[in-house]
Parts: sequence; C-alpha cells; structure tokens
Amino acid sequence: MKKNRKNSNSMGQYRELLGRYLFPQKGTLIGLTLLLFTSIGLQLINPQIIRFFIDTAQSQGAMQPLYTAAILFIGFALVQQLVSVIATYYSENVGWKTTNKLRVDLASHCLSLDMSFHKSHTSGSLIERVDGDVNALANFFSSMIIHLFGNVLLMAGILVLLFRENWLIGTGMAIFVVCAIYLIQWIRQFAVPVWAGWRQANAEFYGFIGEHLEGTEDIRANGAVRFVMNRFYTMLRKMLPLRVKAFLGFCAMWNMSIFVFALGNAMAFAISAYLWHGNQISLGTVYLIFFYTELLAKPIEKIRTQMEDLQKADASISRIRELFAIQSKIQDGPGAVLPDGPLRVDFKDVVFSYDDDQPTIDHLTMTLKPGEVLGLLGRTGSGKSTIARLLLRFYDPQSGVIALNSTDIRDCKLAELRKRVALVTQNIEIIQGTIRDNLTFYDASIRDEQIVAVLHELGLGAWYDAMPEGLDTGLASGGSSLSAGEAQLLAFARVFLTNPGLVIMDEASSRLDPLTEQRMEKAVSKLLTERSCIMIAHRLATVQRADHIVILDGGRVLESGRREVLAADPNSRFSQLLATGLEEVLA
Repeated sequence: MKKNRKNSNSMGQYRELLGRYLFPQKGTLIGLTLLLFTSIGLQLINPQIIRFFIDTAQSQGAMQPLYTAAILFIGFALVQQLVSVIATYYSENVGWKTTNKLRVDLASHCLSLDMSFHKSHTSGSLIERVDGDVNALANFFSSMIIHLFGNVLLMAGILVLLFRENWLIGTGMAIFVVCAIYLIQWIRQFAVPVWAGWRQANAEFYGFIGEHLEGTEDIRANGAVRFVMNRFYTMLRKMLPLRVKAFLGFCAMWNMSIFVFALGNAMAFAISAYLWHGNQISLGTVYLIFFYTELLAKPIEKIRTQMEDLQKADASISRIRELFAIQSKIQDGPGAVLPDGPLRVDFKDVVFSYDDDQPTIDHLTMTLKPGEVLGLLGRTGSGKSTIARLLLRFYDPQSGVIALNSTDIRDCKLAELRKRVALVTQNIEIIQGTIRDNLTFYDASIRDEQIVAVLHELGLGAWYDAMPEGLDTGLASGGSSLSAGEAQLLAFARVFLTNPGLVIMDEASSRLDPLTEQRMEKAVSKLLTERSCIMIAHRLATVQRADHIVILDGGRVLESGRREVLAADPNSRFSQLLATGLEEVLA
C-alpha cells in the first residue's frame, strides 16, 4: 500500500511538471512524435530489405533486385540518420526551453521568500537547487517521455514482426523483454534514495564552499584556514560513500543489461538454429531474427539509460517540489496605494522577535511626520536596524501595526512598498555589470538621460565623464574598482531613480573618512529634499540634521523628542551624550 502511494505521488510529480513546463510546447512535441514514428518505421523496414537481399542472392536470380535492395537500404539508412539529427536538435531545444523556464520560476520563488528562509539557507545550497537539480532534469525534459514511449513502441513493433515470422521466436523474445525491464526496474528502486542523498550532500557542500569563499579574507586574517579545510575534508568523507553507492547502483543496472542482452542473443541463436534445421525459416530470416534481436537491445538499453535519468529526476523533482512548497511568511497585500511625496510613519504598539523568544522590538510606539528626519540612536541590539527591516517587510511583527500615511504596510503590494521606501546601508552591493545595471537593476523604463542627470546632481559628474564607455562601463563585483565615497554616492543615485517617499539611512556614512563624509553632505541634503527620512546612527554627528530624536534600549523608546529641545535639556539622555561626547555608548 505504501509503495503504491509512493509511486502514485511520484507520477503526480511528473504529471505536474510536464503539464506546466513541457506540454505547452505542443507544436514541437507533435513534430518530434512524427519524427519518432518515421525513425521507428525506417528501423523496422531495413532488416526486411536485408532479408530480401540475402534470400534473393541465395536463389541466384537476376542482379537487378539486389541493386534495388542495396540502394533502398542505403537510402533508408541515410534518411534515418537525417531524421535522427533533426529530432535530436528539436529535443535539445525543448529541453533547454523547459529547464530555463523552471530555473526562472525557482529563482523568482527564492527571491520572493522572506529573510528567515534566506538566513537558514546558504547561497551555495540555493544555487545547487536552482541550477544543479534543474540540470539533472535536462534529459527528463528533453522529450524523454516521447523517447521512452518511442522505445516501447519500437520494442512492440519488433515483437509483432517476430511473432509474424514464427510464434516460437516471438514468445522467446517477449519473455526476454519482460524479464529485462522487470530486473532494471527492480534495481532502480534501490538506487533512487541514494541519488536523493547524493544531491542533498552536494547542496550542503556547495553551500559550504560558497559561504567560505565569500569570507576568505576573515578566514585568513583569523588563522582559521586549517579549521575550514578540516571541515572540507569531513564533508568529502561524508560524500564519498554516497557517491560510491550511487555509482554501484549505476554499475548494477549496466551489468544487468549486459547479462540480459547476452541471454537474449543466446536465446535467439538457439531458436533460430532449431527453426533453420527444421527448414521452417530461410537463411535471410535467420539474419532478420538476429538483426531484430540486436535492434531489440537498443530500446532496452535506452530505457535503462532513461531509467537512470528518472532516478536522478526523482531526487531532483522531490527537492524542487520541496522548495516550491515553502511559502513566504511575508504575503503580498491586496494593493493599497501609497501617495506620492513624503510619507508619514507610525509604529503602533509593535512587538517583534526573530526567534519567538526575547523581543527585539518591545511594544514600540513612535511617529515620524511627513518630510521630517528622525534620528534613531541606541546600543547595538537595541532594535535600530530591525525597524528598517520591518518597514521594508523583510519581516512582519508578531503584533501591532506599522503604517505609512495611515495605511497598514501589510495592505500594500510588496513591490509598491519597496518602491516607496528606500534603504541605504553602509554595505553597498555592487554587482558584476555595467554602471547602468548597478543603478537601475535592469529596469529598462529608466532613461539614460535621467541617470546621467542624477549622477551630475550628486557630484559624480567628473567621475562619470571619466568612464571610457559611459553607462556601459563595467563595474567589478563587490565594488573593488570604486572608492567608498563613490560607492556610497551610487547608492544614493539608486534612491533618486526610484523616487521614494521614505529614505532609511542605516549609518550610510560610517565607513567614510571625515573629508569624504563632508563632501557627501550636499548629496545627502539633495537626497532628503521632499522626503521623510529615518537616520539609524551609531555616531552623534550623524543625526545633527535630524528634526526628531528617538533613543532605543531593548526595543523600547528610552527617550523621544525634538532634537533642539532634547539638546537644550540638561537632564535628557541626548543632552548628556552631547555634553560628554561618549558616542561609544551607542555602539
């Protein structure tokens, strides 16, 4: 019962993927099917021509029929090769289209998942899912189902023709086919779980590699290379037995097929000899039987290979479905529209915890009026950066309401919300691509003239004019070709191009030297014009342009008020910090 249920679920997985990704290409699939039937017909006809040739030659008749048979044989063989090449081309084309569409859907799904998912999965393991598992399905999608059906049809055609020659040889070959397929399928059921374990181990391994290659500088600086390599070898030791088992499963199927083919040839030889000595068949028919027996091995071998692809596909499909089944905790809202211009921000009794234990934000209530600048101060862990993540809906609070212009942000579409709320951090992500790509993130609706105008407005005009290929100039991944100030100004340019109503600056200038920071003041002033802003600060100098100050402690508001009022009040926490200059208490 359990086995039947498992097989039923597996077939359901296949039907779902085929219906979603393969069957929409109906025209190409119909063409492939016609090519397949043509190829099968040609393969079945050629042995009949050879038999005619042998029997005619034995009878020592006229030469003309022999010439005709030879020309037909060569012609059919050439046509069959041409059909095979065309079918292979379209088959691979179908495979690439379907797997690329699946990659796109998987990548889009991963990007839609909330941050808690990405915190618990390394980038390497996700790459293995999106690329490695999909690659394992390439043959499955390369019209494998059509070819599997074609090979079954070819076997059926051969058996019918063998029965037509003699019931004894037909029965013998039918038994051979049934036993061969049964044994291959029996071995396959043991190999599938091993392939699943191998793909999971691969995902963990590539996740480990990606994570530690990204942190190679810290690993070397802290003398941790030996510890990392020790973990590397540990993972390899874990992977080796899985690989050996998977390879043994492959060898078992391969050896079984050779053994079965040897038995099939022996059976064909014995039956043919018996019938020929009994004058029941001609010499040409003996050759026909051997030819069909050899030809029968081809679809069985193909089916064996396709079964290997299926066992890999089983593991990959299960892992892909598991990934698709993960739903983001952050669901898109019904589509409330946020107005243009600066936004009002309200936190109303908000409670949030990352691990459902100690709250990071504890019953927080605060307000930012439209067009004002709010300076957020507090020790590390007080919840400053968490507020930014909540406003962008990277996470949702366990209770309370976060509103923009009196609209609950959970009622907004995520794309609309993140267009109206922009985050500038001290860690600027520069992707491998052109200046245009880095500023627009491939949004073709943003015109080049608009980009250039923004760069000049932010003081990057001289830098841009020095670029050899303008906006098509390539930037290295990580921003190694940029100074810290240039990278930060590019981040500001991104914000300008999206024209948000709320800008969150998470200590955006903390990594800059004082001279570069002063040069950026003009850019910051332009950035905040006609926009609301939340400045998350570790240094008091950062919030000198703030209208309102909020000091957090343990996720609660320790102190709140107008900056001038708090600065003038000798009893306020903010005034004491200004007087003593103890900025380190905020770190």
